[in-house]
Amino acid sequence: MEYMKNYKHWLANVKEEERAELVALASDEKELKERFALPLAFGTAGMRGTLGLGTFRMNEYTVARATQGLADYIKEQGKDAMERGVVISYDTRRMSYEFAMKAARVLAANGVNAYLFENVRPVPICSFAVGYLGTFSGIMITASHNPKEYNGYKVYGSDGAQLSPEATARVVSFIEKRDYFGVPEATVDPSRENVMGKDNVKLCDHITVMGKSVDEAYFDRIAKLSLSPEAVAKEGGNLKIVYTPLHGSGYKPVTEILSRMQIPYNVVPEQAEPDPEFPTVKMPNPEMPDALTLGIKLAETLGSDVVIGTDPDADRMGVAVRTNKGEFVLLTGNQTGVLLMDYILRRHKEKGTLPQNAAVVKTIVTTSLAEKVAASYGAACYDVLTGFKFIGEKIDLFQKTGAHTFLFGYEESYGYLAGTHAKDKDAVVSTMLFAEMVCYYKSVGVSLYDRLQEIYKTLGYYAEKTISVYFKGLDGMEIMANKTKALRKVDIREIAGWKVASTVDFLAGEKTYSSGKKEKIDFPKSDVMKYFLEGGDWVAIRPSGTEPKLKLYVSASATTAEKAAEKAAALLDQMKGYVE
Repeated sequence: MEYMKNYKHWLANVKEEERAELVALASDEKELKERFALPLAFGTAGMRGTLGLGTFRMNEYTVARATQGLADYIKEQGKDAMERGVVISYDTRRMSYEFAMKAARVLAANGVNAYLFENVRPVPICSFAVGYLGTFSGIMITASHNPKEYNGYKVYGSDGAQLSPEATARVVSFIEKRDYFGVPEATVDPSRENVMGKDNVKLCDHITVMGKSVDEAYFDRIAKLSLSPEAVAKEGGNLKIVYTPLHGSGYKPVTEILSRMQIPYNVVPEQAEPDPEFPTVKMPNPEMPDALTLGIKLAETLGSDVVIGTDPDADRMGVAVRTNKGEFVLLTGNQTGVLLMDYILRRHKEKGTLPQNAAVVKTIVTTSLAEKVAASYGAACYDVLTGFKFIGEKIDLFQKTGAHTFLFGYEESYGYLAGTHAKDKDAVVSTMLFAEMVCYYKSVGVSLYDRLQEIYKTLGYYAEKTISVYFKGLDGMEIMANKTKALRKVDIREIAGWKVASTVDFLAGEKTYSSGKKEKIDFPKSDVMKYFLEGGDWVAIRPSGTEPKLKLYVSASATTAEKAAEKAAALLDQMKGYVE
């Protein structure tokens, strides 16, 4: 039994103080299988898992092994890649700093330069730093918005975007050749391990601590993305914002950008301090309604206009705005993205700076309303697979070919990016532009809620719904995979009474029309099924890349908000039956 072999190998090699955790598992076969039957998968988004000892857990051994694989890949690229090195950042989760330091020491032992941030930094600053420092790669220690039991290890390429499938495959090939134990590490003088507050200081050979100099460059860069400084100057002092970092890494950069804009803000006190336990929320995810509950409560007390929340690594942003009745309403990721896209395109058009080749990018599970908004300004709208790395790839392509000028990209899961300073989601620049957008509409006598309703009245009412179907246990991933295989064998002609016009199988790489006609699609292969109804509405199903769950997405339109919501609910209800 492979899992027992792995268990015994770990039992013989872990530190003495760690053995007790493994000894306690000796008679728990289920737990042994979960921890040791499989290695933690390393994909284009890196790896992510629950903390603990074992091959299927996030711990210093799995981190060291993965970093050794990355170091081997970098060494294969040559001396220049080793000298350019790797920038390393981390969030506020348990073991994040320890994993970051471990990665730096492994890289240094391999002669690869490591640039370690002196304190927590969010995803966007890590992605930006890759380009700013000119490093060959980047590592971000984070599990994003997952529960507190998780941590993760994300890798960026030299463009600041997540690793390409080709580079990932090569890194994995090196990882698989390595054992979890005996990975070389550089020695760091314990008296110098307190890196907080340092900037551009050598910790040891091949490890340099970075700090404020990178932050300043980042803030200078995103400040150039401002589109309405005059509106901020006029209305910013009157705007009241409540912000919550949800105990994460967004606190300093988000409050810094709001301060530079001279916009008053109040931080939710219970959620201001970094805390890996995330004690005030079930999950530190701005997609979840309860994440902004404390923020809304504070905003109602203070009479604030807007509530903004960011997740632990500050790549996602959730917001709540007031309706015309004065009540707070949570905006979905689709709605926030549409508002930001509309604002950016509108202001460029008003200022006469809208490029003729302007383009926005969204994922295939993001609302179709985005296409209509882009078209209304004469901008191209491109669809990419789910995952911000594909938006990053599109940005890189636009920059290399000059075919389009990228202005905005987003996905329905609350991730947005304006500008090309980073190639991953950026909740800091999103907060800046969102606050500026509120000021702009205030200056013309319109609320943000009003503007959203105007968009619906002009382009059609849209309703989007997303749910996840979980499959528990060691075989959860296998059950999930079998569900998608079975779904492909079902000829779905109608959903909740609406006829299916075409079905797109992104794994097969083809689109099949109701007439039987087939055509190839120009997308990388991915385990996604998307059903287009007559009229353009759609339903999509895809497995999660990090958890044993299937995600169902619906985008429905109608002549009223109520009808659109009813249609979306009906479509979702029937599709659930195919996968539960």
